[in-house]
Amino acid sequence: MTDDFSRRGFLRTAAALAAVPALLPADPAVAAQELPDFPADVALYRSAYRNWVGEITADGLWACAPGTPEQVVAVVNWAWRHGWRVRARGASHGWSPLTVTQGLPSDAPVLLVDTAAHLTGLSLRSPSSVRAGTGVTLEALLTYLEEHGLGVTAAPAPGNLTLGGALAVDAHGTAVPARGEQRLPGHTYGSLSNLVLSLTAVVWDEASGAYALRTYHRDEADCAALLTHLGRSLVTEVVLRVGANTGLRCVSRTDIPAGELFAAPGAGGRTFASFLDRAGRAEAIWFAFTEYPWLKVWSVSPTRPLTSRHVTTPYNYPFSDSVPRPVAELVGHMVSDGAWYLAPVLGNAQYDAAELGLVATLSADIWGPSKNTLLYLRPTTLRIATNGYAVLTSRAQVQQVVAEFTAFYRERLAAYAGRGQFPVNGSVEIRVTGLDDPADVGLDGARTPLLSAIGPRGDRPEWDTAVWLNILTLPGTPYAEAFLSQIERFLLRTFDGGYAMTRVEWSKGWAYTKDSAWSDGEVLGTVVPGTFGEDAWAQASGALDRLDPHGVFGNAFLDRLFR
Repeated sequence: MTDDFSRRGFLRTAAALAAVPALLPADPAVAAQELPDFPADVALYRSAYRNWVGEITADGLWACAPGTPEQVVAVVNWAWRHGWRVRARGASHGWSPLTVTQGLPSDAPVLLVDTAAHLTGLSLRSPSSVRAGTGVTLEALLTYLEEHGLGVTAAPAPGNLTLGGALAVDAHGTAVPARGEQRLPGHTYGSLSNLVLSLTAVVWDEASGAYALRTYHRDEADCAALLTHLGRSLVTEVVLRVGANTGLRCVSRTDIPAGELFAAPGAGGRTFASFLDRAGRAEAIWFAFTEYPWLKVWSVSPTRPLTSRHVTTPYNYPFSDSVPRPVAELVGHMVSDGAWYLAPVLGNAQYDAAELGLVATLSADIWGPSKNTLLYLRPTTLRIATNGYAVLTSRAQVQQVVAEFTAFYRERLAAYAGRGQFPVNGSVEIRVTGLDDPADVGLDGARTPLLSAIGPRGDRPEWDTAVWLNILTLPGTPYAEAFLSQIERFLLRTFDGGYAMTRVEWSKGWAYTKDSAWSDGEVLGTVVPGTFGEDAWAQASGALDRLDPHGVFGNAFLDRLFR
């Protein structure tokens, strides 16, 4: 086992990966030799690339941080003329090879464009919309909105994500309307991509024979392809529809057994669907080989409930953000000594840390402006690999989807353990959102994000909900890929378009063979495009090709996916 996954190496790597890449200018003579005629006002530097969990790495790539959208255009035109490719980089908080593919050599003609250094402007465009640079973090964006009495219904848990990265992969939170709840103007129960009113991207301009900035409005056909572009474009700025901020209460529970929470429909009791009916916003984190999930339930509450603690900042679960010592020691023993059989011990240690931590930090019942309960993961949390899928269905069938998935997961995990194999040592995470209804932005003719995993299916109007399913396990865990391949096949087979349908979650792991993710040719070439419909996939692919006919925005993986 290498030092990267030794006990000390694991903890050291977790801290190092949280840092923003250092912007140390390259030697001008070297830069001039290797990148001749590069725009003089954009500094170059060498940079490593590491994705969230460190499974995809590249050392010594050329990178730059343009100060303005116009400088981005100059960089892209340089890349086109010199046969280079451009990859936008924000927080590198992803798992899939959408930005960089594994094994990319340092001398590859690939230029990283860091957006988080300068493309971070924020301004109100109107009382119900905000203009934002795509390098701004979600925490900075939500803080700015909060200062102006504005907010969003749901958001991803990590606040360090850049807005551009989040929009590229239709990032989401967890929210559907509670029974009787009416959507507030400027809000959506879908992904962040569904809030876009307009966006400015670097695209090919036939008239000038070069790449240029162009702004697309939500009612334009090409905008539909750019709303979730998977890294096949470079968006510099967006205008988002937003609405009045709300107070959110978040109550955590660890006392409901999985058999009850994930029971088949009709069983009664404290089911996952019952919490959605009551509050509309729920997340279950079910640690491997334990019986009691950590259930979080958010509810709209304009004033502080009597029993809730008022929180004025985000990240209110420090026991989750900083790996507790018993958990860190177990992880170190597993990865450095190959003691994967300790997975049940680790699962219970993680559960204990959550149960005790909620009490010790008085965070089992918190309330505050939406940002302070929606954002709860810092980059110092445990770096762990995850697969990801969205199952589209009707609201009435959510419990059925959850029950079928968790029953199969539990059976497979027990079967593997019976053979002395422990492919999962993290957790199952379950969230539920609405779909990307373009009517939410209040613009006549608004288009649906073509490649959003939660874009509605026109032929299934009764599908109004998505169940997001993730299984987390430490990178390098033996048998993990084979196990996750079985899970994927189950999801695709069970939710095949009858009462539900499975789509992949772009930023996570999918297309599993028994050895690796993003490798199954059938899933990549047939299944994934098929879940969007032949026309929608062709329309999105055709638009992205036309807007970037020279393939500047792409990599080997995207070339394969869109071939």
